[in-house]
Amino acid sequence: MSERTVTVASSVGLHARPASLFAQAAAKTGVPVTLTSAAGKSVNAASILGVLSLGVSHAEVVTLSAEGDGADAALDTLEALLSTDLDKD
Repeated sequence: MSERTVTVASSVGLHARPASLFAQAAAKTGVPVTLTSAAGKSVNAASILGVLSLGVSHAEVVTLSAEGDGADAALDTLEALLSTDLDKD
């Protein structure tokens, strides 16, 4: 299993637009990815409702994990996305 620990850069955390962009990107990887909040709650990263339910705030540290072929590449892509302020145009 591959894991990455990431600090969320979006100024409003993973709410609305950033959560949607993240969940869409997770779905496109073709690899099952789990997003775990600092509180320890885990959800399917490709589920917009799951991501929103975590209530992840700006600068919160989250963990991404995936298993299988392409897991490292998928996590690299998603880590880069979370490290970017997705609220900027």
